[in-house]
Amino acid sequence: MAKYYTKEHEWVELDGATGTVGISEHAAHELGDITFVELPKIGKAVKQFDTLAGIESVKAASDIYAPVSGKVVAVNDALDAAPELVNESAEEKGWVCRLEGVDAGELAALMDAAAYQQFLKGLE
Repeated sequence: MAKYYTKEHEWVELDGATGTVGISEHAAHELGDITFVELPKIGKAVKQFDTLAGIESVKAASDIYAPVSGKVVAVNDALDAAPELVNESAEEKGWVCRLEGVDAGELAALMDAAAYQQFLKGLE
């Protein structure tokens, strides 16, 4: 499955109408050691680019924005006990939540992996 990225460094991977959401490896590296992830509440409905969750590191506290609209149906409870999973595996084990009811048409506003890599080069 392909991942799509935002300019704020979130990613989403769709499986049908369900999207798994997290922050990119780049964002995890920039934040440094993650100390806390504020998970969204199950049932929370979000619109594309709305604040979805929060994340704190030794360097900063940041919002995590929804790359797509949907309703939170699952959260990664493992992050409560081990927020460092985001540092270790931001785009796999460190996922934040799953959204259902995702409109694949919203992916047009996001970048695929190749475009995201080009975007990152422009930030250097």
